[in-house]
Amino acid sequence: MSNFDQFHLDFYQSNYTIDDQEEGYNSYGSNENLCGSRKNQTGAQPPASGLAPSEMLLSSQSYTGQILQPTYSPDTHLSYADGFDEEPPLLEELGINFEHIWQKTLTVLNPMKPADGSIMNETDLTGPMVFCLALGATLLLAGKVHFGYVYGMSAIGCLAMHALLNLMSVSGVSHGCVASVLGYCLLPMVILSSSAVVFSLQGILGTLLALFIIGWCSLSASKIFTSALAMEGQQLLIAYPCALLYGLFALLTVF
Repeated sequence: MSNFDQFHLDFYQSNYTIDDQEEGYNSYGSNENLCGSRKNQTGAQPPASGLAPSEMLLSSQSYTGQILQPTYSPDTHLSYADGFDEEPPLLEELGINFEHIWQKTLTVLNPMKPADGSIMNETDLTGPMVFCLALGATLLLAGKVHFGYVYGMSAIGCLAMHALLNLMSVSGVSHGCVASVLGYCLLPMVILSSSAVVFSLQGILGTLLALFIIGWCSLSASKIFTSALAMEGQQLLIAYPCALLYGLFALLTVF
C-alpha cells in the first residue's frame, strides 16, 4: 500500500470517529431533553391521588356550618325574633279570647244592649261548654242527674236552629256560630237551676220565674242572631223557636 492510500484511509477513519462522537453527543442531549421534558410534565401535572385531598379541602371549606348546627347569621336570627314577636298568643290561636267571652256574657245578661255582630259571629265554644257544665252541675246539686239530657237537647237544638236560620237568612250561618250563640244564651238558665237548689220551683213563683228566664234567653239569642246575620225585622220569628228550645231546659229544671 502506498503512502497516499494510507493517508486516505487514516483520514477516513478519523472522520468516521468524529461523526460517531457527534451522533453520540446528539443522542445523549436528546435523551436528556426528553427526560427533562418528562420531568417538567410530571412536575406540572401531579398525580390524581394528590389532587383528591385538595379538592375535598376546597369542597369542605365552601361549607362553614356543621351537621344540625347551621352557620350563625344575625339577619336570620332577627327575622326569627320578629316572627316570634308577631305571633298571636297561644290562647288566641286556640280560639279562647277572654275579652270576647266577657263581652258576649254581658250582652246575654243585658238583653237591651246592642250586640256586636263581628264578635257574636265567632265560633267560640269555650263559654257554651262552661255554661252547659254549670247547668248540669247545678241540676246535680238539686238531685237531678241530667247531663245526658242537657247535651242531647243542646245538640238537637243546634242542628234544628242551624237549618232554620239557613232558610231564613241570605248569607247563611255555620254550626259553630249557632252553637256558640245558643250556649252563651244558656247563662240565665243556669241562674234558674241555681235557684232550684235553694227552693222548689214547682209553684206559681217558680212557674213565673221559669217563664221570665225563658223569655230572657230567647230574647238575647234572637237579638244576637239578627245582629250577626243582618236579619232586621225578623227577631220575633227567631225568638219563637229559641223559646221552644229553652223551654225544654226549663222543664228539666222545674220538674
